[in-house]
Amino acid sequence: MEYRYLGKSGLKVPVLSFGTGTFGGLGPLFSAWGTSGVEDARRLIDICLDAGATLFDTADVYSNGASEEVLGAALKGRRDKVLISTKTSLPMGDGPYDAGSSRHRLLAAVEASLKRLGTDYIDLLQLHAFDAFTPVEEVLSTLDVLVRAGKLRYVGVSNFSGWQLMKSLALAERHAWPRYVAHQVYYSLVGRDYEWELMPLGLDQGVGALVWSPLGWGRLTGKVRRGQPLPERSRLHETSQWGPPVEDARLYAVVDALEAVAGETGRTVPQIAIAWLLSRPTVSSVIIGARNEAQLRDNLGAVGWSLTTDQIRRLDEASRVMPAYPIIPIASRRVLRASIRRLFEVTVEERRNNAADRINARSMAGRSAPASRRGRRAKTHICSIVA
Repeated sequence: MEYRYLGKSGLKVPVLSFGTGTFGGLGPLFSAWGTSGVEDARRLIDICLDAGATLFDTADVYSNGASEEVLGAALKGRRDKVLISTKTSLPMGDGPYDAGSSRHRLLAAVEASLKRLGTDYIDLLQLHAFDAFTPVEEVLSTLDVLVRAGKLRYVGVSNFSGWQLMKSLALAERHAWPRYVAHQVYYSLVGRDYEWELMPLGLDQGVGALVWSPLGWGRLTGKVRRGQPLPERSRLHETSQWGPPVEDARLYAVVDALEAVAGETGRTVPQIAIAWLLSRPTVSSVIIGARNEAQLRDNLGAVGWSLTTDQIRRLDEASRVMPAYPIIPIASRRVLRASIRRLFEVTVEERRNNAADRINARSMAGRSAPASRRGRRAKTHICSIVA
């Protein structure tokens, strides 16, 4: 298993992590995803750990807390061998204090997650959505309290827009509050909106992407094919209305390209789709999910090899769409790609030139480095993700 730095932090995460939305199985959405209990979950976790996939992602809203409970029980006795990522902010009920990122909600939500997970700290807490009703200063200062108390080690976000993330990063820097090092995002060959604004932001600011639904909400499993009905057991029958939409013509063009590359490599369609994501800038880890051992082992087979430049190009072309305004028409796709490429080249060059500074910066842990050195160190961490 390959490990990459998570954003600008010093935390290394496996390039494949395991999403536990299939644990618990309560409610119409999550029961369609999976219904793994503690014993099934323990077996899936065993397989992940054997493969080096040590990061497990959940959320309080998954099966109304049952996912966290199952994960905590299945990890009992080996907490020190894993990283736990969870999320909060989405509604957990109909009450006035059951949603959002206020100080009241965050303090209570973290305590509840710790209890369900059976642990005294969370490695990575992510805000599941932006709370427009709570001042960003209140959110960040509360996270600062939780980090200082040792209950959180790193913080991130999920499903933020560019301005929401950038405002948060700027205020965190101004007040020396914990900085978001991760952005959990939807990104797949049939959902490339992340590339337009959030990827350049992640490159510039050192925010690592944790990718959710890498198979396009179950559409890139190899079972959805042109001219054929949905498989009888596909979860899309029950869940398609909750997932990101995609036009049939584009979906089938992508599936055709995936099948062609799969035939050339002897790999499966899901493995090709995941491997493509692992070649993209800013991606720290791709979150894979599985209802059974066969699915999990197949997804874990996406690492240990690489797509060729030509194969990546063909997948790019089959999945490309016109970006939204103001990315287009203000800038052409060629200009956008060139700007991202230039930023990537600059970070690589700075990593080469500042290797000594990186060693010095780490040796000075706990001391405040000059602003210029902090800037160079930030670029170094970005390079660790995209190189």
